[in-house]
Amino acid sequence: METQYLRLQGMSCAACAQRIQRAIASVAGVESSSVNFGMELATVSYNSQKTDISTVQQAVADAGYEAIPAVTDWSLSEDDTEKRFHRHKKQDLQRKFTLAAFLSLLLVIGGFPAMTGIHFPWIPLWLHNPWVQLVLATPVMFWCGESFFVGAIKALKYRTSDMNTLVALGTGTAYVYSLLVTVFPQILENPRDVYYETAAVVITLILLGRMLESRARGQTSAAIRKLVGLQPKTARIIKNGAELDIPISLVQVGDIVLVRPGENIPVDGEVISGTSTVDESMVTGESLPVSKKPSADVIGGTINQSGSLQIKALRVGKDSVLAQIIQLVQQAQTAKAPIQKLADKVIAWFVPVVLGIAVVTFLVWFICTGSLTQAVLPTVGVLIIACPCALGLATPTAVMVGTGKGAENGVLIKGADSLQLAEAIQTVVLDKTGTITQGKPTVTNFATVRGTANDNEIELLRLAAAVEKLSEHPLATAIVEYAQSQGIESPLPQVKKFEAIAGSGVQGIVADRLIQIGTLEWLNELKIETQPLEKQTQLWQSEGKTTVGMAIDGEIEGVLAIADTIKPSAPNIVKTLHKMGLEVVMLTGDNQQTADAIAKQVGISQIFAQVRPDGKAAVVKSLQETSGKSRIVAMVGDGINDAPALAQADVGIAIGTGTDIAIASSDITLISGDLQGIVTAIQLSRATMRNIRQNLFFTFIYNVLGIAIATGIFYPLTGWLLNPAIAGAAMAFSSVSVVTNALRLRNFQPTKNSF
Repeated sequence: METQYLRLQGMSCAACAQRIQRAIASVAGVESSSVNFGMELATVSYNSQKTDISTVQQAVADAGYEAIPAVTDWSLSEDDTEKRFHRHKKQDLQRKFTLAAFLSLLLVIGGFPAMTGIHFPWIPLWLHNPWVQLVLATPVMFWCGESFFVGAIKALKYRTSDMNTLVALGTGTAYVYSLLVTVFPQILENPRDVYYETAAVVITLILLGRMLESRARGQTSAAIRKLVGLQPKTARIIKNGAELDIPISLVQVGDIVLVRPGENIPVDGEVISGTSTVDESMVTGESLPVSKKPSADVIGGTINQSGSLQIKALRVGKDSVLAQIIQLVQQAQTAKAPIQKLADKVIAWFVPVVLGIAVVTFLVWFICTGSLTQAVLPTVGVLIIACPCALGLATPTAVMVGTGKGAENGVLIKGADSLQLAEAIQTVVLDKTGTITQGKPTVTNFATVRGTANDNEIELLRLAAAVEKLSEHPLATAIVEYAQSQGIESPLPQVKKFEAIAGSGVQGIVADRLIQIGTLEWLNELKIETQPLEKQTQLWQSEGKTTVGMAIDGEIEGVLAIADTIKPSAPNIVKTLHKMGLEVVMLTGDNQQTADAIAKQVGISQIFAQVRPDGKAAVVKSLQETSGKSRIVAMVGDGINDAPALAQADVGIAIGTGTDIAIASSDITLISGDLQGIVTAIQLSRATMRNIRQNLFFTFIYNVLGIAIATGIFYPLTGWLLNPAIAGAAMAFSSVSVVTNALRLRNFQPTKNSF
């Protein structure tokens, strides 16, 4: 299965996007596709054994549009083809608008006397002449407005209709009527009335609206451009003792890169020489610089501040963190939020319904007034005012800005559906280790049954380190590091038949002795008596420490206390979540006493302790079904054992400092690991959904009221009737206002410590 992005040209409204999506979906071998009207981008997943991207492009072309492959490797600069694509489109639009505006101005000036009934001596008489107005209006109609008529004909060819249909019918009706008045004045009443200026002004205003809309849309992808801009164009590598500046695309894994103070770090890698501080705020959202020294990891795109660093490249190009972040943001921006389905359903029926309303309007006015002129103008007004363009932009523009803003704050939102669902979160489940705590446990106490005689405790540590060294669990790492700090050095004894029991402990054979290290509950299950160390164990657990027992050949020999300090921000974040009306739950595999102590420190009252890894997903499921009601539950975790729970939750939030599996299982990733990201994600979701609802409300109201006024339904009572030129202006600026409202999200700032 391959996924390809296609940049689209020729779309005028959301109905066009639906038509393109149907065309792509009809290609044999295409598994899924999504067309984003706001970004003018199609995402196509297809079976390369059955079809290829050129076939998909041809299907788009057959539907009346153009598609070119979009940028996929965001580690490189923007593709030249795509730049030319946008430049050509922009220049063509500007040329047509300039000519249309000039000719329309002459037409409006020439039409002043007819419109006002007043003679203006400074207006030359020839400008009033219908034949002159025909000459001025024709280029506007058929060159500047060519795309509307071509689009309408293509839509007719596929037995459908869109915004082009409405504009072409509206302006075409005004133009043809005026042409009849000009050429055959004797067959119509009021032969002085021509509406060339109406048709021309409507096209000019719609072109102006498209220019403004295009400019505003460009600003919605500012986050992507800002992230791309972080990538340096060149890197300085050290090869055979010499410094070489080479294009970033030529840097390979294993190259040694020199980064001086003030420069952007070009690749992901490991510091092998030098110390410095690095500003990672543009990638992680963390405002404070991070100290770096040998063996520290660095992220490409961040800024080296105070000292020179030599870095060994570990990930380059599209494998770098920055490239993957950009890829995720783009995927999220091209996805459709569930609320978009409502707009799509309306749009599918909108144009045919409007055409019906226009026909009824014409017939009613003609029957009531007996005047073709009186019937034409309201009909043109209905066709022009009813463009669904703003409706199609309402959701995708807000999603684009919202997901981009999330990336700026170190919150990666993988899909528009996650962005929408995060607004409705009712319960937040926090994993303890690595989420509430730092995730770097250290041994604080060690007690043995037989005391310290004959270096008993040293021998126990040596055996414990030998077994735990084979485990990747954070607690195992803490025990090995503690043993090393007590003088235990390699080589360690050989371990046979090592086995890790998930959520319980580890065991192995060392010098024909069975070594078992794990929770006291697990040791008790193995019928190992832990009573000799119970008093000491309870004391340490009451202090919030995790205790690990050690048995040899079925006899308890010692116990270690391990502490993991809570993150400084955790208590404030929990208070903020409570303030936001959310239920906060802690989930841990630790014993009840340790869980209680940690929960008390951060202010959580609902705790699920001693939960095995395979039970975490079940706890999340039970919370989702609390009291027989469906609740929206978010799970926050960082470990491999959190992956099933992250997948089970309605919204899985992974700590970015955690494992790749946890991140892959999540819907939202907090790059920096700061819990503030949970608050930011929920606040951003609420702000984005509020913005979408505002957009949808105003576009629905705008269309309903606009169409009602244009039909003249209020005319008998108020005399209200919509001038087609004003309808054209209102239609054009409604799209601009929707995009502008979405751009307000760029001012979003997460509220910190809002308790």
